Amino acid sequence: MDLRSGVSYLTLMSDLIYDVAIVGAGPNGATLALGLAQAGLDVAVIDTRDPQAPLKPDGRNFAIVTGSWRMLKKFGIAADLEATSQPLRGLEAVDGGTHYFGQPSVLFTQEDLDSPDPDEPLGQMVMAEPLQRALDAAMDADDRIERIAPDYFAGLKALPGDIEIELKSGRRLEARLLVGADGMNSPVRNALGIATEGRDYDKSVFTANVTLSRPHDGIARQLFTPEGPFATLPLKGDRANLAWYMQRGAAETLAAMSKADAEAELNARFSGFAGEMKIEGKAGSYPLILQLATKMVGPRTALVGDAARRVNPLAGQGLNQGFRDVAALIDVAEQTLRLGGEIGSPQMLEAYSQARRFDGTGTALTLDAIDRLFSNDANWTKPIRTLGLIAASRISPLRRFLAQKASATEDGVAGPMSDW
Repeated sequence: MDLRSGVSYLTLMSDLIYDVAIVGAGPNGATLALGLAQAGLDVAVIDTRDPQAPLKPDGRNFAIVTGSWRMLKKFGIAADLEATSQPLRGLEAVDGGTHYFGQPSVLFTQEDLDSPDPDEPLGQMVMAEPLQRALDAAMDADDRIERIAPDYFAGLKALPGDIEIELKSGRRLEARLLVGADGMNSPVRNALGIATEGRDYDKSVFTANVTLSRPHDGIARQLFTPEGPFATLPLKGDRANLAWYMQRGAAETLAAMSKADAEAELNARFSGFAGEMKIEGKAGSYPLILQLATKMVGPRTALVGDAARRVNPLAGQGLNQGFRDVAALIDVAEQTLRLGGEIGSPQMLEAYSQARRFDGTGTALTLDAIDRLFSNDANWTKPIRTLGLIAASRISPLRRFLAQKASATEDGVAGPMSDW
């Protein structure tokens, strides 16, 4: 059934029944829409952006690991990103808070993936704007996807057999399944009354794109200091996206400094680790918060990405955890269709929750534990950190397991990402 033929974004106001309605058209929501449409489902995407307006400038960069990149390849997105993306050839962690055996470190490389393609990297550093532009174009080209834009989610009501979604414009639509891909402050999650748990780290992350005085060789590097990590993620042309964990207020102050003063502060602290750095464009900061939804599903409703969890951004796992949610929900939907089940049924939602609840929460708590272990100067933690990094660097099976876990290519990963 073609629900959208010849109808504009703003004039289609009648109540229609979709298989899935997704609130949020960012990377998680858009990728989910593409996957569900490929599975043969009719999808509505509620997007707050005006589709006729140019994209707003977005200086963010995402470390998209191999499993996530394979998913983007399957949906035809990766080819549009290769010209602006930087392959990740290795991941290095250095403990700057100990002096046992010098500065203990561990380096994972693409060889630790054991991929059939020996040149397959650990992932790709992808700029936010080209990624969103490619996803928007793919959604607009798929006649099973309707972008309802600009519009906002306003409320929901459970009905026999489906769910009614009310939009700020006054439009109402029905769907078998509603997905909240609407961020950390998710209106969908709030409408369901799902609580959150977590903690405020009382820290913020200073972030900027910089040019480096020496080649990065595609290596993402992270230096653990007592106040928190300092990371450089490689970009095209010996540039890097950096993240510096600082006390709340300090990161905001540094981001507000002149470029020359901020560069002087960065280089005084980290030029020995990263080389001399020059800031490109505008620096920024954001608060560091751990937030987990107590449930990932409600009646005919599922949460993905930051709506389900906001994790410590160590190792760039934030968006990748969202992509794991997306992969799992697509996989569960495809299985439901193959078995003749109903999209949005309690059985389907329970299968999704089981697939993602443990892995997502476990990853969030692991990242939190790593931050607690390394971001301090306590004497009792230093030998533990040293032994852990030595083991990870010298025990080949452990190094391969960790590299495959970080890149979402390990056997048994939630959802079909390991097969893509």
